[in-house]
Amino acid sequence: MPIYALGDRVPQIDPTAYIHPEAVIIGNVTIGPDSTVWPCAVLRGDDGEIRIGARTSIQDGSVLHCTPQLPTVVGDGCVIGHMVHLEGCTIEDGSLVGNGSVVLHGAVVRTGGLVGSNAVVPNAMVVPGGMMALGVPAKLRDGSAHQGLLIAGAAESYVARGPRYRDELRRLD
Repeated sequence: MPIYALGDRVPQIDPTAYIHPEAVIIGNVTIGPDSTVWPCAVLRGDDGEIRIGARTSIQDGSVLHCTPQLPTVVGDGCVIGHMVHLEGCTIEDGSLVGNGSVVLHGAVVRTGGLVGSNAVVPNAMVVPGGMMALGVPAKLRDGSAHQGLLIAGAAESYVARGPRYRDELRRLD
C-alpha cells in the first residue's frame, strides 16, 4: 500500500487498522485502532493534519485533505461513505457522511449527525446531532428517529470487515 512521508510529516497508523493496498496515505495522517481505509481512498496531510479516530470507515474513493489552518478530523465510530470529499472540517463521533458528499472548510458534523448522499455542507455550517444535512447546499432536517442505530450498525460492519480483508484478500493477477 502506498504510505508516504512528506519531509518530516510521517503517517501514524495503529497496527489494528486496515488500510487497503490501493489506498494512499500521505504526510501528517493519524489513523486510530480498528479503523478501515478502503480502495482508492486518498488521505493527504501535506500542509496540515488529518486525524481519524477508532472504529471509523473511510470508504472507496474518498478524498480527505486539510489546510495549514484547518485540520480534517473524523471521530470514533464514523462512516465516511464512498466518494466523499472532506476538506478542513470536523466529523464528530458516531456520525455518517453519505456517498458522494462534500463537507468543506470549518464545517462541523456534531456527534450522531448525518450528511445525506450527494449533499454539500458549506464552509462553517454546523450539523447538530440527530439532524440530517441534505441537498446542495445542505439544509437541516430532523433525522433522530433511527439514525443512531443506523450509524452504529454501519460502523461496526466495517470494523468487522478489516480483519477479514487483512487475512483473506489476495490479488489474482
